[in-house]
Amino acid sequence: MHHVIELLKSHVSVRRFKDQPVDDQLLQEIIEAGQHASTSNHIQAYTIIRVKDKGKRRALAKLAGNQSYVEECPVFLVFCADLNRLGRACKMYNKKFESGYTENFILATVDTSLAAQNIMTAAESVGLGGVYIGALRNNPEDVCYLLNIPHNVYPVFGMCLGYPEVKNSIKPRLPLSLVFKEDSYTLEGDAEILKNYDDSIRDYYIERTNGERSNTWTEGMSSFLKDKQRPHMKEFLKNKGFEMI
Repeated sequence: MHHVIELLKSHVSVRRFKDQPVDDQLLQEIIEAGQHASTSNHIQAYTIIRVKDKGKRRALAKLAGNQSYVEECPVFLVFCADLNRLGRACKMYNKKFESGYTENFILATVDTSLAAQNIMTAAESVGLGGVYIGALRNNPEDVCYLLNIPHNVYPVFGMCLGYPEVKNSIKPRLPLSLVFKEDSYTLEGDAEILKNYDDSIRDYYIERTNGERSNTWTEGMSSFLKDKQRPHMKEFLKNKGFEMI
């Protein structure tokens, strides 16, 4: 199984793709691999929409902050957390569907994410590459209108897939000791380890951008998190049936 571990550790985001289509049968095999991800209570609370229409692709690229690769990539998928189908299952047996609970939202979002990661890994195993597009949540109502996404369903993220034209070097992850603890959440030694990690991230960006970028991880995170992150999402989710009660 060593080759599987190496595949997982070699992941990079790919945003530039060859002008080479992905075979439909291969894509279906990849999606089926996603279906075999773990799922809580077998609820399988997700729906994946492949967007082929050029006009919709162009609109989604704009809604996602003018990310051109959304329009240009060979395959674009939208991953939706889906409680609508579960509601219909309850209706079949005349049972009330308690859809507004926070736990249901978590279950559907986790199920969607697990399936998506299986799909990304399966795609990479056959020579494809891709990138997640969380920016669909910049304008979730417009995405729902464009793709006819019903109540009790919301778009979690998109995914570009294709054969890589350019692949960046692997971005260093946080040291294992910062994210893997034993018996309790300890902070001992974390500050010095984080400082060293900052140095490695700075070196990575300097090399990748020929010196045009040189920020550290903590600097980047502090700049990112100083702003409110999509404050519209709470009201949007409530209106879609995810009330968080």
